Amino acid sequence: MSRGLSRRYADALVSRSKLVVLLLVVATVLVGAGAAFGTDGADDTGATGVDSAEQAALDEIRSTYGDDDALVTQVVVRDENVLTRDSLLQSLRLQRSIRENDSVGPTLRTEAGVVGIENVVATAAYVEDRRTSNGTDRTGEPSEPTLDQQIAALESRSPGEVETLVARVLDPDTPTAGREPTSFLPTDYDPGTTRADARVTFVFQSPEVSDGTPERAYAAQVAIDSLVEERFEDGFVFGQGIVDEASSRAIGDSFLVIAPAALVLLLLALGLAYRDVVDVLVGLFGVGVVLVWLQGVQGWLGIPSSSILIAVPFLLVGLSIDYSLHVVMRYREARTAAGDGATADGGVPDPAGAMRVGIGGVVGTLATAAFTTGVGFLSNYGSPLASIQDFALLSAAGIVAMFVVFAALVPAVKVEVERLLVRLGRDREQRAFGVDSGPVNRLLSGSAALSRRLPAVVLAVALLMAAGGAYGATALDTEFNQADFLPEDAPEWMESLPEPFAPAEYDVREDLSYLSENFRQRGEGSTVQVLLHGNLTEPSVLEATDGGSLRGGRYTTVTLEPDGTPAVESPASVVRAVAARNETVAAAVADRDSDGDGLPDSDVGEIYDLVYAAAPEQASSVLHRTADGSYSSARMTVGVRGDVSSQSVARDGRRIADGVEATAPVTAVATGAPVITAVVQSALFKTLAQGFVVTLGVILTFLLGLYWWRHRTPGLAFVVVLPVIVALAWLLGAMALLDIPFNSETVVITGLAIGLGVDYSIHLTERFVEERERQPSLGSTLATAATGTGGALLGSAATTAAGFGVLALALSPPLHRFGLVTGLSIVFAFVSCLTVLPSLLVLRDRVSHWTGP
Repeated sequence: MSRGLSRRYADALVSRSKLVVLLLVVATVLVGAGAAFGTDGADDTGATGVDSAEQAALDEIRSTYGDDDALVTQVVVRDENVLTRDSLLQSLRLQRSIRENDSVGPTLRTEAGVVGIENVVATAAYVEDRRTSNGTDRTGEPSEPTLDQQIAALESRSPGEVETLVARVLDPDTPTAGREPTSFLPTDYDPGTTRADARVTFVFQSPEVSDGTPERAYAAQVAIDSLVEERFEDGFVFGQGIVDEASSRAIGDSFLVIAPAALVLLLLALGLAYRDVVDVLVGLFGVGVVLVWLQGVQGWLGIPSSSILIAVPFLLVGLSIDYSLHVVMRYREARTAAGDGATADGGVPDPAGAMRVGIGGVVGTLATAAFTTGVGFLSNYGSPLASIQDFALLSAAGIVAMFVVFAALVPAVKVEVERLLVRLGRDREQRAFGVDSGPVNRLLSGSAALSRRLPAVVLAVALLMAAGGAYGATALDTEFNQADFLPEDAPEWMESLPEPFAPAEYDVREDLSYLSENFRQRGEGSTVQVLLHGNLTEPSVLEATDGGSLRGGRYTTVTLEPDGTPAVESPASVVRAVAARNETVAAAVADRDSDGDGLPDSDVGEIYDLVYAAAPEQASSVLHRTADGSYSSARMTVGVRGDVSSQSVARDGRRIADGVEATAPVTAVATGAPVITAVVQSALFKTLAQGFVVTLGVILTFLLGLYWWRHRTPGLAFVVVLPVIVALAWLLGAMALLDIPFNSETVVITGLAIGLGVDYSIHLTERFVEERERQPSLGSTLATAATGTGGALLGSAATTAAGFGVLALALSPPLHRFGLVTGLSIVFAFVSCLTVLPSLLVLRDRVSHWTGP
């Protein structure tokens, strides 16, 4: 925006300030109505879908083999020996309480809603009673005992009799129907013994989805947790409902402590910067209006809420405070100084005149900063991911709203407020922050003096640190681990706080780790599925899908059964399982088993047919037979750990698929929830990382054209952008030192480094160029820019860093990372702007043969 256009805009704004306020208040009401009447969605899951071979394979599995939509809650009981009569009975009675609970019972699946080894042992006792009663089976009773009958069967036995029964049930040579008893015991259980220090019971729930989440089922998991606490000294419940409830409590506990501290720090920083209640209130009013516009735009555009959008309001709050400080401080400089702000008689202007000078001098810079930042974020709209498109669109719309508010509404309100105070006899002439003598002025002046005297040294040190940061960035963890989002226990100082500020204890992360290390988990995210197509009746297919082929340390994410074998369900495992129970299948397999591995080496299609006839439900879970009797596909399901990154699981899944293809004449695609998560997260990370490059490219291109048009100095564009890149390198190095992952979550947060960095650099550069034309020497130019605009930047950086950096104390890891990375990005952007940028400006000035210092 040219100087003449800026002045004409300032004249129009000040002369019609009442009309501007009225129009923008009406606009705020209309736009903000979108928050109430718009179509803002709330689905966070579907927004990041990616077309891929893995997704296509999962869709085929769901349509061919069915989609088991059951939610699985896992109840773990620990003790010296959990296989005693009393312990088993306690779990059976827990099951009865679960079924009778009004909030839990309706969510259970009708068939096998709750299953554990206690049911296996009690059913064996019940069957034994029927067989020994008068020497014959009773009639008129159901084949499967009710829960009350199971309890009665165990209650009628002594502890020694139950131990004998457990020994028989867990005997490896005892054939079992249905679930393998050892599947409820830890992976280190010694087969055949009657002792175990832990066991797991699975609760299967039918989700009734409401607003994208099975709320009733999740609430039921919390109720189950309460029932477990009442009955067991050492037990826990794990499920998504437990995770969500713990995360919500952690956020609540965090904000109970952090919100007052953040508010106090924010107001303190604003108070120190403004030193005036009126200006603080005007600034906060502007921030509030921006957030209203943001919510309204999101509603009117129908942009669904998602975790990736959490950075947008924080970005706008940080930039809003920065814009507000620049407007107010430039107004104060004009109100208290001569020069361009002087009246005809050499005095200082009235509020209207001061605002004409102030907003006229800064509106062009605000427009430039808003355009570069907005276009930079909008460049991400080309992403194939809907969530990134929403992030780009909402960020750009918010930045436009912020510019309108702080380039028009806030200056107009400020003028009217100052006019009112003058009429009331309170003609105020506050000094701009950093201009008066004092520690802040000395800090800013000293920074300017250092950059003027030793620019090459300052730049060399900064670049050396940036190189170290870039090197450290190569070691950043870029993987996405859901366990990293689970709440952590509070530090000791927080636990000592009085009620209601003392946080609760959070064991959910430790519980997941214990569950993953000791059991094969159930439910979504606990398996990798491999879809097979090709000649499925070749004997090599059975060899390739045999769980024994996965032995060894190569597959670190695969869970093991108690006998040490990988947890695999496949055509090979089903053939073996059915043969163990069915004599016809066993005989047919034995006739065709030439190497003694329990699998046929010929006529595999005939064996499949026999397995289908003997156990159709079990066979159809791993083989798809068409109407003409041929086999079109097969699947292999592999149990995986829940506390490792989705990328690690995906790598193991793809290695398994590659191994199958190398052994058998089939194609194999690894899929499943963890693999899909890895695909989505990788695409998300790639898109956001590319967005960094695109954003910087768009900003640089715009600044090249702008500075050529305004000053015939396109090289200033590189001067503006380089400090932003340096600050980003520092940030990545700090993240490496602090072991903060650089994944799809934090890459969005680090976008603040670009948004704030570009904003800071543009403001200081524009002020430097303006003062260079006015001041007699380079030294005075740099000092004026550093203390004037630099004071506003310091106030902005201190305010936003204090307000959001305090989130680093949060118990919720996402909030903790957000606060830490945001605070660091603000500090590094400011330090780079006050050290690297002045040094570049000085070197460029000297190279260009401008007037020397």
